Amino acid sequence: MSIERNSWSYRIKIITLWTAYLLGMLFHTQLALMPLFHGLSVAESHTHEYLNLATILWLMLAVFGIALAAIIATALVENCRYRKLHLGLTLLYTLINALHLLLDVRVGVPSYQLFLMAYLLGIGLLLNGVSYQWLRSGLNNPPILRAAN
Repeated sequence: MSIERNSWSYRIKIITLWTAYLLGMLFHTQLALMPLFHGLSVAESHTHEYLNLATILWLMLAVFGIALAAIIATALVENCRYRKLHLGLTLLYTLINALHLLLDVRVGVPSYQLFLMAYLLGIGLLLNGVSYQWLRSGLNNPPILRAAN
């Protein structure tokens, strides 16, 4: 497989994983709002205890916007510097997601939300692995994990 084709293979996988991650984030938010459709309140939230709502909304926008920018940049940028930055970004997102999951376990978030968040953590770990392979491929190293044929 040529280096160019191999790079596109990694980039397509990364874009797919980022897209799945973002869809999961959107559904995480939607699940939190589902009680509204059954006449129940969603106004009570543990997040308001330590951050005001505007701060939370700006953080959510930043997390979503940075991930969208990563999708676009992955499609357009090929160099090794970006690959390193991208791997760092995926590791940061995985760390934040893991902390978010642990904190929500601690405060007793509903189990369906915890399951979705664990699923997203799994997607994030896959994204870390593929991003690492993409970085290694740019350094002319063989991949550690190979896709099944």
